[in-house]
This record gives sequence, C-alpha cells and structure tokens, in this order.
Amino acid sequence: MKIEGRNAVVELLKTDKTVDKLLMQRGSEKAAGRIFAMAREKGIRVQFADAKALDAESETGRHQGVIAFVSDYAYVELDELLASKDGGRFVIVCDGIEDVHNLGSILRVAECAGADGVIIPKAKSAQVTGAVVRISEGAANHVRVARVPGVNYAVDELKKKGFWVYGLEAGGEDLYSCDLSGDIAFVIGGEDRGVGALTRKKCDKLLSLPLRGQVNSLNASVALGIAAYEALRQRR
Repeated sequence: MKIEGRNAVVELLKTDKTVDKLLMQRGSEKAAGRIFAMAREKGIRVQFADAKALDAESETGRHQGVIAFVSDYAYVELDELLASKDGGRFVIVCDGIEDVHNLGSILRVAECAGADGVIIPKAKSAQVTGAVVRISEGAANHVRVARVPGVNYAVDELKKKGFWVYGLEAGGEDLYSCDLSGDIAFVIGGEDRGVGALTRKKCDKLLSLPLRGQVNSLNASVALGIAAYEALRQRR
C-alpha cells in the first residue's frame, strides 16, 4: 500500500508500523525535512527521484513530493475493538459508505473525537486504502478498524456486548435530547440511502440533527462529526 502526502506520512512515521521505503522528490529535503529526519532516525530507506517518477507511482495525484510504501492496512478483530475498558466505549459503524472521501473523513472524525474504533462491512463499502489514509490526513494510522461480514451482524454483536446503538437518520429523536453516556455506537449510512431499513429496526434509537435551512441533509462525515462531538461533550 502507498501512503501519500506529507501529513499522512508524518502520522505514519509516528507509529510502529513497518515502512519498506520512502520515495521523496529530489530537492524536497528542505520542504519535507521533518519527514526525512524522522525516516533517518528510524532507519527507513529513502529513495530520491524526480517529480515525474513520483507522479507515475502516485495513486491519488496528490503526493506532495513523498510516498511511503507499507504493507496493506492491518484490520483488527471485532472482539478486540469491543473489548471492555475503563470508562464508556464509543465506536462508529459505517453502513454503505462507499466513497473513499467520506470514509477518510469519518476516520479523521473518529480519531479526533477519541472513538475506540470504526467498523466497516467487507462488501459494499470503501476499504482502507492509501487514498483513504491520505484523505484522513494520516488519522487512519491511529484508528482501529474492524471488518465484519455485514452491518447487521455488527449491530447484533454490539448489543450483546452491552452497547446502546444509535442510528443517525432523518426522522429520529433530537440528538441533543439523548443521553450519550456509557457504551455507545453510532451507525452512519451512505448519502444515497442512509442507514439500511433492517439496521434501523435493530438500532435502539434513531437520532437526528436539527436542520434549519432549506437543504434537508448533511454530508455523512459532517453529520457524524457533529454527533461525535456532542457525545464527547457529554462524556467529558
């Protein structure tokens, strides 16, 4: 897998993940000096090449002069993600998030809001790729992600573990009137269809954001961000 962009690579180098090599644009030592120094400190091989070579290797077209080559993203097991801990657990379930930009933004929200992890289905969903890591500005390097056979399976497992599962969906109760303490999970659906019908029935409650404008919906990652920070505010 290729991790591209300066912020994403910096966050990668902060972890203990194995980096096979860095490809850096020749002459970028000053602009990307921090990355070069971090790589040398960790003993990572750095190869310099011209801009055309990086353009040819780039999968996103936005490499900013640096590409890291790493093993494929390492997902965690669902049981590990849902393990008991001191204080309330908080996870995010993605239902039909097929756009890599949305998934990258969701991972960034999850990391910034202190979520314990994110759950995605193996089918009909974006997966964690180099592009997703870059879009997340490197947050994906710090967030645990579990893949499951399906969203409804995940919801059933969450409820067995004592979680309250809330679907973020139009027509639900006002988010700001809900007690978001304890072990909770937010289910966020894709923009085209929202949370699936059966999943909505399985959720303990549906929550909605108050909308005062003419547009009747928010981007999935924006809606999640608002809900996640309301949960964070209540749980401080």
